[in-house]
Amino acid sequence: MAITLMSSLTTFAQTSIAHINTQVLIEAMPEMQSARAEIEKLAKSYENDIQTMAAELQNKVKLYDSEAQSKTEEENRKRIEEVQGMEQSIRQFQGQAQQDIAQKENELLEPILKKAKDAVIKVAKSQGYTYVLDTTPGSGVILADGKDLLIDVKKELGF
Repeated sequence: MAITLMSSLTTFAQTSIAHINTQVLIEAMPEMQSARAEIEKLAKSYENDIQTMAAELQNKVKLYDSEAQSKTEEENRKRIEEVQGMEQSIRQFQGQAQQDIAQKENELLEPILKKAKDAVIKVAKSQGYTYVLDTTPGSGVILADGKDLLIDVKKELGF
């Protein structure tokens, strides 16, 4: 038992642990700012399209409401169906827009996350760390008293 305990303590003593807040690192990366700008531009474009579609719908509803008294029941029924179809089209477009934005975000973030991870691994290995804990809030780390690699990884990435 004592030999096993001593062996475990020796192994633990040889293990070196560092920590880094990957969220802070990724937010500071220049690539992240350009990715965020591209995503915001796409989102704004979809938002403008949706607003245009909604304005067209509102104008049509106002026109149809004002003309309802002078139209037949059949014409009014067709107009209601048309308006409902437009509303459904807008909802579908909104859903597709959300999917497109999420896909673009994943597409842009994947290489940034990989670059950050590769840099963390490179710096940790070059400094002899066996483990690197992520101190991003919510990651489950309670104590991070080891070396923080954030500054060194930023240098590795050139900023």
